[in-house]
Amino acid sequence: MAILVTGGAGFIGSALVRYLIQHTNYTVVNVDKLNYAGNRKALETVYEDPQHVFYKANVCDAQALQRIFSRHKPCAVFHLAAESHVDRSIASPHNFIQSNIVGTFTLLEAVRAYWHELPVKEQVAFRFVHISTDEVFGDLGLNERAPLKEDTIYLPSSPYSASKASSDHLVQAWHRTYDIPSIITHCVNNYGPYQYPEKLIPFMVKQALRGRPLTIYGQGNQIRDWIHVDDHVRALHLIYEQGRIGQSYNISAHHQLSNIQLVQQICTQLDDIFAQRTQRPTTLEGIESFAELITHVTDRPGHDQRYALDAQKLRHELDWRPEISFAAGLKATVQWYVDYFEAGN
Repeated sequence: MAILVTGGAGFIGSALVRYLIQHTNYTVVNVDKLNYAGNRKALETVYEDPQHVFYKANVCDAQALQRIFSRHKPCAVFHLAAESHVDRSIASPHNFIQSNIVGTFTLLEAVRAYWHELPVKEQVAFRFVHISTDEVFGDLGLNERAPLKEDTIYLPSSPYSASKASSDHLVQAWHRTYDIPSIITHCVNNYGPYQYPEKLIPFMVKQALRGRPLTIYGQGNQIRDWIHVDDHVRALHLIYEQGRIGQSYNISAHHQLSNIQLVQQICTQLDDIFAQRTQRPTTLEGIESFAELITHVTDRPGHDQRYALDAQKLRHELDWRPEISFAAGLKATVQWYVDYFEAGN
């Protein structure tokens, strides 16, 4: 039996591919177009594994998808292929419309054609798991408003979040209209190894190691909800196995902190790492604490102040709990990026 993962060379997708190969007997069919954020190194431990099959393909390519479905006959699809960086969506929204909306439509049509030809028993067992984001719900503001539940109205703020909201609506429509057995997940900010360094944590570590400014939008008071990527993919697998068709599930470890707090914690971790060394890189000469590199810059347009999700539905229905504390996860993640970047990556 096979599971198809789109975007399986990306940060979350590659973590899911590794998890499925390590914890299941499925053949994992990995489809990724390998854009700038695709990282083959994230698949090094599994790339030659007999359970792993890789295709360099775009989810906008209907013919390629048809061939892959026909050859491997997957029992499930995890759809993670997406453009995901808000700043890039503001500068160039076209790619986000193509990948996130047109790509999802093209994939859904491939799934529809494939699914309708399956025997009834296989139709019943099939699942389409669409991985979305907390950003579709928009800004909570810096008040005491409670974390958002699954039935919250969508109020996307950026081209990225609007494109993901659109893809969610397409998945819902294909379920209602064509009976495609789908489930939607919304997750908070992920962190962990192999994330492309445009994202906050790896970006800050890379800048710090070069002695460059740690640029923070505005005062850095924007609050985000954080989860380790390994906890996220465990939840995705559980939702695939036990989640209810037609439902959506929020995924969160319920750990909120502001961007400035996070960057300060990263600096503390870096200070601890380099305090144990007898020599420091020449780029860090004259720096006693990495926090000295923190630099505030003009805030970006439409910057949402706070995201936070209520994951009680996932906890109550499927008995899911995060296993990695933020303190331990951040420490291991910062150390991983120090080693990764110092190795010349």
